[in-house]
Amino acid sequence: ASNFAQNSRFNVINLGDQVEGLAVEIAKHHAHLIRTEKLFENNQRTLLLSGGEATVKITGAGSGGPNQEYLLALAIELNGLENLFGIACDTDGIDGATTAAGAVITPSTLRRAAEQGINPKDCLENNDAGSFFTLLDDLVTTGPTYTNVNDFRAIAYIPNSD
Repeated sequence: ASNFAQNSRFNVINLGDQVEGLAVEIAKHHAHLIRTEKLFENNQRTLLLSGGEATVKITGAGSGGPNQEYLLALAIELNGLENLFGIACDTDGIDGATTAAGAVITPSTLRRAAEQGINPKDCLENNDAGSFFTLLDDLVTTGPTYTNVNDFRAIAYIPNSD
């Protein structure tokens, strides 16, 4: 992914393939990096990559997996930040106990949720990222790949001029 992105004129920030922990905490850390380190403010196409195994602390009765929960938490933290797009998927094609590999977010994710009356914070608190992304039609469904390498996360900054 890093080589492909570099060949596609992206500045790549690779956090490695050992990023592990609670999906919500990983998302908060990545959002913090994006905001405080100003990783994406150079008006250059930039890609933040990470892999590893995210986990979820189940306190609610919703559906979804760690990659979906990561993206929902990231969308909330970024709050519609312009020009940012993200994907998080499990390489085996199955995120948690769902049929989706993961999901995608765009700058319009939270706006589209609000238009449908979906409260992202309530979904996150109920571990219901699966329903959130299903209602937005933003799930990534590949089917089983039979290759479980890692979780894959990519956050892209694409300036308006691209």
